[in-house]
Amino acid sequence: MAKYSRSAKKDVKSAMHRRKKGTLKSGKGGKGGTVKSRKQAIAIGLSEARKKGKKVPKRRKKST
Repeated sequence: MAKYSRSAKKDVKSAMHRRKKGTLKSGKGGKGGTVKSRKQAIAIGLSEARKKGKKVPKRRKKST
C-alpha cells in the first residue's frame, strides 16, 4: 500500500518547481522569506497536500 497518493506527489513536485523558480515563500500566507532549502520545499509541499485532505502520513512528533 502506498504511503502517498499521486496527487500528493504532484503537490510536492509543484512546490519544488516553485522553489527553483524562486517564488516559493515560507511562513503563514507566504509572508516569510524565499525558500532555498530542498527539505523545506518538500515539507511545504506535504503540508499543502495535507490541507487539501490528500493521502499523506501524519507529521512526526517532536521528541523532547
